Amino acid sequence: MTSPIPKAAFATEQRGAVLIVTLDRQAKRNALDDPAVAELDAVFSAIPDSVKAVVLHGEGPNFSAGLDLSELTERNVAQGVFHSMSWTRTFEKIQFGKVPVVAVMRGAVIGGGLELACATHVRVAERSAYYALPEGQRGIYVGGGASVRLPPLIGVSRMMEMMLTGRTYNSAEGLALALSHYVVDDGAGLARGMELAEKIAGNAPLTNFALIHALPRIAGADPATGFLMESLMASVAQDAPEAKQRLRDFLEKRAEKIVNKG
Repeated sequence: MTSPIPKAAFATEQRGAVLIVTLDRQAKRNALDDPAVAELDAVFSAIPDSVKAVVLHGEGPNFSAGLDLSELTERNVAQGVFHSMSWTRTFEKIQFGKVPVVAVMRGAVIGGGLELACATHVRVAERSAYYALPEGQRGIYVGGGASVRLPPLIGVSRMMEMMLTGRTYNSAEGLALALSHYVVDDGAGLARGMELAEKIAGNAPLTNFALIHALPRIAGADPATGFLMESLMASVAQDAPEAKQRLRDFLEKRAEKIVNKG
């Protein structure tokens, strides 16, 4: 008897220059297993050239409840290391990938789901979103890059407290902690995410590249190295023909002015 072909965990849809990537494992609260992570890796390894930004979200009431614990098996140390590295490699393809990624979060953003969200560049939370790192209560440790990506956002002490106590943060608290950049009403997340992604897609490609690839590395470098890297990146970006045209448009008053919309 042949085994049934598993249902795909991710669906993609391109709208203009924006690719929508949808996680749909609703029966598991969109928890991630290894086949799902492999699918995600394949998606972000083959972003079409016509795509300039991605929106990543979860179908149904949850973004992702993290690691699918039903697939957790006993592993020796070497197997555990390689398993964790497979997740970090995939999430790195999002963080340091081809184009900026906007996450739209609702409901559970837990464990590996939070690690996935923090690999993206702009995060929109619906009011239902809540955040937790329950690994401390499960007898395990984060393995999708949280130790690297979360402390710059919320601090080592806050991450430690989340894992030690199992504390949950709601969407308003998550906004204050920089787990998200925006909070919108329930049901409004995808539209807001698309709006932001379309705006991002309209940027000069080299500027977007600098922001997702150079900026994090500059921020983590010693000041002397950072200043040099910034100067080099600024020179490369402003030399692009599109950048020169945008500057001419500004000087000749054809570009949109920046106004206070607050």
